[in-house]
Amino acid sequence: MRIHFIAIGGSAMHNLAIALHKKGYKVTGSDDEIFEPSRSRLEKYGLLPVKQGWFPEQINENIDIIILGMHARIDNPELLRAQELNLKIYSYPEYLFEQTKNKKRVVIGGSHGKTSITSMIMHVLKHNNINFDYMVGANIKGFDTMVNLEEKNDVAIFEGDEYLSSPIDMTPKFHWYKPHIAVLTGIAWDHINVFPTFENYVKQFEIFIKSIEKGGKLFWYEDDKELKKINKSNKDIQSISYNNADYFTDKEGNSCIKINDKIFILSIFGDHNFQNANAARLVCNELGINDMEFWNAMQTFEGAAKRLQLIRQNKETAFYIDFAHAPSKLKATINALKQKYQDRKLIACIELHTFSSLQANFIPQYKNTMENADTAIVYFNPEVIKHKRLPEISRDFVKSSFGDNVMVFTDTLALQQFLKKTDLNNTNILMMSSGNFNGIDFAEFAEELI
Repeated sequence: MRIHFIAIGGSAMHNLAIALHKKGYKVTGSDDEIFEPSRSRLEKYGLLPVKQGWFPEQINENIDIIILGMHARIDNPELLRAQELNLKIYSYPEYLFEQTKNKKRVVIGGSHGKTSITSMIMHVLKHNNINFDYMVGANIKGFDTMVNLEEKNDVAIFEGDEYLSSPIDMTPKFHWYKPHIAVLTGIAWDHINVFPTFENYVKQFEIFIKSIEKGGKLFWYEDDKELKKINKSNKDIQSISYNNADYFTDKEGNSCIKINDKIFILSIFGDHNFQNANAARLVCNELGINDMEFWNAMQTFEGAAKRLQLIRQNKETAFYIDFAHAPSKLKATINALKQKYQDRKLIACIELHTFSSLQANFIPQYKNTMENADTAIVYFNPEVIKHKRLPEISRDFVKSSFGDNVMVFTDTLALQQFLKKTDLNNTNILMMSSGNFNGIDFAEFAEELI
């Protein structure tokens, strides 16, 4: 099998390329720019293109399959050549389904928490020596890649993103997977550039529920008002709600679960993480893992990269980073840290980085999401707005949209200087973004501060 990746450097794309290479397929690829860590990983497996750019002359009838990444444009010269030759063209979610169509598929969807739940399930399965295919949107300790596909495996665990599949496939990714077991964590409007109304966004989750295989199961968060309306959209499945796992905090400040007089001490904290853990537990029960086995494995779970990840700490201060960018996740992450460190102040910083978060008609969705932070900071880079070809936004507009308690920065150096001059005695720092605040090395910066 010969497979060529157009835009091989993408986060999901390069991981899929490596997985198929490991499976024994002949894999080639191209891209006009490849950044770290994709570059090093592709190079490690001999998959890094010799030259950057598009080379339509390399597209020929000997290629069995083209996998098209979201980074490519509809007028990409390699894509046009592949279409001219009538080659089979897949998006990566479509091809993931193709590879796992005879397996039991588990899909974790929702506007927030899906990476955390997927990584919890993966960690528990591995701890219990169960082999499985997977696709997850973050690096997880104990796993070399973010995609794995093996013939011997009977189960596939997928993080179900609602974004579009490819430049020529407007299907939301999670519509392709047709799960036997599904989780929906909640619905909070996102991807405004693709789903211009909230109603249109909610509709994608209803379609997802209808795509669950007959006789399958849907686990959904019971306090989400939108899921309450649509959870029974598919009459051929079982619809089961969940809430927080019943946890407590011991006198050392650890989050604990008690089962049959056995106490399990966990690294995760905050209500939203115990909602995630409960969803993961229910899925693992369906895969043959009982509660004692689940919580025993969860004692060694350290979280996915950039999901409330502790970078550095001392006796007075802890520095965390998180992928939070949607309003609901922003609020939940701040609340989780305030719950864990009730006697400490919190400096919370959010970078507006996604298409949605940088658009004037979406930014008011953030109103009061940072009200529980002692110091609330919003950062955005005007150059990123220009690069995304979006209308300008002003600092005053951002401040009024979030609430009067926030400070707004547009210069990353000024933000860093402010934090360096701040008294961090008995104070935590939380940096939230799907980016990196215009190039901050978080490990290095945390070391400077602490």
